[in-house]
Amino acid sequence: MKAIVVTDRAAGTAGMRLVERPQPDTARLASLEGANYGDVLVAVHASGFTGNELEWPSTWIDRLGRDRTPSIPGHEVAGVVTAFSYGTTGLSVGQRVFGLTDWTRDGTLAEYVVVEARNLAPLPGDVDFTVGAGVAMAGLTAWQGLFDHGRLREGQTILVHGAAGAVGSMAAQLAREAGAYVIGTGRAGARQAAVDFGAHEFVDLDNDALEDVGAVDLVFDVIGGDIQERSAGLVRPGGTLVTVTGPPQARPTDGLAIDFVVVSDRAQLGEVAQRVRDGRVRTNIGSVAALDDAVAALNPTGRTKGKTVIRVRP
Repeated sequence: MKAIVVTDRAAGTAGMRLVERPQPDTARLASLEGANYGDVLVAVHASGFTGNELEWPSTWIDRLGRDRTPSIPGHEVAGVVTAFSYGTTGLSVGQRVFGLTDWTRDGTLAEYVVVEARNLAPLPGDVDFTVGAGVAMAGLTAWQGLFDHGRLREGQTILVHGAAGAVGSMAAQLAREAGAYVIGTGRAGARQAAVDFGAHEFVDLDNDALEDVGAVDLVFDVIGGDIQERSAGLVRPGGTLVTVTGPPQARPTDGLAIDFVVVSDRAQLGEVAQRVRDGRVRTNIGSVAALDDAVAALNPTGRTKGKTVIRVRP
């Protein structure tokens, strides 16, 4: 099968190569001596890639610290189940699915991927595969940051950094739908996009004073650093700063600071898919490229807007 692989950590996305790799053995998967309990084989139709994925240790080593290169990156998938192993529940062969794959196993920039069934959810027939791949990571990250960790409630005020980005735009939409007042941030050129994605107000981080925002109940941080530190001071007593950038370097004076790593959740994926179908949220896909063109697409010469999705099958 065709797949994108990486072998050189220092090279980053420039070190990606399109190669031929062995296709997962369907017969072995279905046998008692096959892959992990509960695995399914998915024919990949569309794959998403996270920009800093090649910085994650899990791209290069397995859970025991052993080198696992050449590894296949990409952990957002939409496709069709073609086979499954013992212990699989809730899915069937021929079913359209989407979700996230395990960080320490080969990913989705390939024609086939093996993934635990519990990490996948049914993809409605009227939702395109590119949309499914584009919303899996962003939708789950936003959902879990807002509701699981941030405990966002109607009437609260939330500061969403990167509100025009893949994750931030989803957070802005879900927060507004939940009845929150949304203040988005980003560069000046992102103002209209952030507003279109649900922000009631926009703060240009290059030219506006972040501190003028005033007190907020929740900060959704995808930036870290100085912006995170300044944002912590805006959290009102009892509020929360939620970040995906790693252990918080700053904490609210009288509130919580929480960092988290997104996990796949079938029920939450279903919630996101339903909102996409209803038109309550939309994906932030900037471009779609074929697998043969993936290396170039994931190494753009200029600044890109939105998420790049790789279409593996027509």
